[in-house]
Amino acid sequence: MKRARAWQALAWLTLATLVFTAACSTAQSSSNGPLKIGAVLAISGFNSPLGAPERDTLKLLEEQINAKGGINGRKVEMVIYDTESDETKALTLAKKLIQEDKVLAIIGPTSTGESLALVDTVEKEKVPMISCAASIKIVQPVKPYVFKTPQSDSLAVDEIYAYLKKKNLTKVAILTSTGGFGATGKDALQAAASGAGIQIVAAESFGDTDTDMTTQVAKIKGSAAQALIVWGTNPGPAIVTKNAKQVGLTIPIFQSHGIANQQFLDLAGDAANGVIFPAGKLIAPDIVPNNDPQKPVLDSFAKDFKAKYNGTAPSTFAGHAYDAMMLLKQAIEKGGADRSKIRDELEKIKSFPGTGGVFNMSPTDHNGLGPGSFLMVKVVNGKWTVLND
Repeated sequence: MKRARAWQALAWLTLATLVFTAACSTAQSSSNGPLKIGAVLAISGFNSPLGAPERDTLKLLEEQINAKGGINGRKVEMVIYDTESDETKALTLAKKLIQEDKVLAIIGPTSTGESLALVDTVEKEKVPMISCAASIKIVQPVKPYVFKTPQSDSLAVDEIYAYLKKKNLTKVAILTSTGGFGATGKDALQAAASGAGIQIVAAESFGDTDTDMTTQVAKIKGSAAQALIVWGTNPGPAIVTKNAKQVGLTIPIFQSHGIANQQFLDLAGDAANGVIFPAGKLIAPDIVPNNDPQKPVLDSFAKDFKAKYNGTAPSTFAGHAYDAMMLLKQAIEKGGADRSKIRDELEKIKSFPGTGGVFNMSPTDHNGLGPGSFLMVKVVNGKWTVLND
């Protein structure tokens, strides 16, 4: 009787082990099936000008990678969900990707607020996430499973302040979105001001969905500001730019890299002329010198994107998704279909040329981009032009 019970206990233990092993295997992606990679992007909603080109990029890369045999001989299956620019929905969809779709990693979200909303979940579940949002707070302090591809807001602030100082413009007004990107941009602007010799003489804000900022712009017009810095993603910054023209604001307007897409030019119209901002090199690949390590990537991606999407040039935000996918591809090639090993390999990536810069990841830097990742761009006659002065 005792022997029968012992055998019965052993059988149950064996069965439990098999179930556990099967579950782990499924979570890490079946060894014979496709490599499932998730994405949560703002394909609709107010951030759709950012998220839609990110989706288009991932579809293009899925097609290209699979046409070349996949990764380590296995096809890639992108599972892409639309967050509708909503942080709560982004979190719900990320949990679905992890728990139901069993993805190896997540690309996105599109925005800072959405990305910060996912941090605790991906850390708890130990799923690598490569955000397409800019705030340094996404990766600082370092979270083991969280990475990002856009240049950090602090780098953009440094570029703007250096240019202002060169032009002897030391008194500024800031007008920032109350959303995640704008809020962390405001923090970066305030934190770096004193050390850069910049005085913030006025500080106003606007909501991501506000449709008129005339009151804030009028207050800034009455201040001692020599320049205005606007921080947010469209449509807000474009509305501010139009309002500034309407109230007769004559001081130069600087913006963040959050406006680097055609929608800003379309919405702001001729009011956009004269706006200056830092942007990644993808916005003007033709002027990048041939000896720049990013040049082949920029040219190839721009050519392929235009061919796929009827001549449409890829935006900076399309580039963020491109970098995320290509970094992830290298990590999977080296680490295999294992979440923890993918995380480890992402952290080891060095001298990797992308659209946003040359990535050098480390245990203390999960963005991997430094000075030199930006161009200073000015809108002239409705077109992007690169400043050389």
